[in-house]
Amino acid sequence: MLSSDLQLRFLKRLVRLLSNGYPLIEALETLKWDPAMKQAAGQVITALKKGLLIDEAFAAADFHNSITSQLYFARTHNDLQGSIQKCHTMYEQRLKHLKKFQQVIRYPTVLASVFLLLLFFIRQSVLPSFIGLFETSANRSSAVELSIFLIDLLGVLLLLTFLLFAACFIFWKTSRKKLDTAKQLHLLKKIPLVRKYVRLHTSFLFAAHLSSLLKTGLPMKEVFLYMSRQDRLPFIRFYSEQMTNQLRQGLPIGRIIQQYYFFESQLAAIFQKHADNEALEKDLDAYATLLTEEIQRKISKALVIIQPLFFAILAGFIIFIYVTLMWPMFQLIQSI
Repeated sequence: MLSSDLQLRFLKRLVRLLSNGYPLIEALETLKWDPAMKQAAGQVITALKKGLLIDEAFAAADFHNSITSQLYFARTHNDLQGSIQKCHTMYEQRLKHLKKFQQVIRYPTVLASVFLLLLFFIRQSVLPSFIGLFETSANRSSAVELSIFLIDLLGVLLLLTFLLFAACFIFWKTSRKKLDTAKQLHLLKKIPLVRKYVRLHTSFLFAAHLSSLLKTGLPMKEVFLYMSRQDRLPFIRFYSEQMTNQLRQGLPIGRIIQQYYFFESQLAAIFQKHADNEALEKDLDAYATLLTEEIQRKISKALVIIQPLFFAILAGFIIFIYVTLMWPMFQLIQSI
């Protein structure tokens, strides 16, 4: 499987070759000149020659799900270059935020590791020495023992917090495919910080792909039916299936969308505003762009908050350790 950076470079070069007039197969053959991309390009070519569609060919080469899902919706129109360009832009934004997040947490992670080692050293070496030093005084010895208890308590809390996050992560990774989509959405709805991002992201994907499909001139029911047949965006598939069934019952699309928690209210307003697909497509495209900017703004804001918050928590722990160590010394000074 290509690394994330190589997948981005692959898409960028492919767009450039297509814009220079290369047919798709010839463009992929040209990409094989790069040894790092030779295997992936060959896998895509082989899959295409077997009769697989473009998204299936990229999936066979283990490209990221966000790329193959975008290419799935490119089947309905002939703008392959534009679709791959959009794949490149969206994937580039994803990697940009991911790398920024890694940069933000790298230094705090190192500090946290050093702090945990320091905490272990204090618990195993420093405080037992204090007990030996103050063993002639019951009061001072009890003060050190209390300090040990508090440090043990802090260590247990930190360990439990880490285990809780690790357990939640492992549970989500292992159980996500076993849970049906409705249960996944119900679970995500209960997580305060996650549900807002999922809501924005789901609304963005829905608006962007629906706008793309409406450009082809398909009727609304056919658009939702097409969206319900893909399997790379389970939330979009789930909602599309629901809406297809409700449209068959004669319910208006604006009222249908209002029922779903993970769709922004503005989506329903857009559908209620327009009756013809051409105007609806333009508004959905504009709204998808707006949501892209909003997601980027919120992610940037969250990343700006994470590092100072972590430093503040770490500073609080350091002050706690300092007070814990100095408390027996204050007891000793008062007895002199």
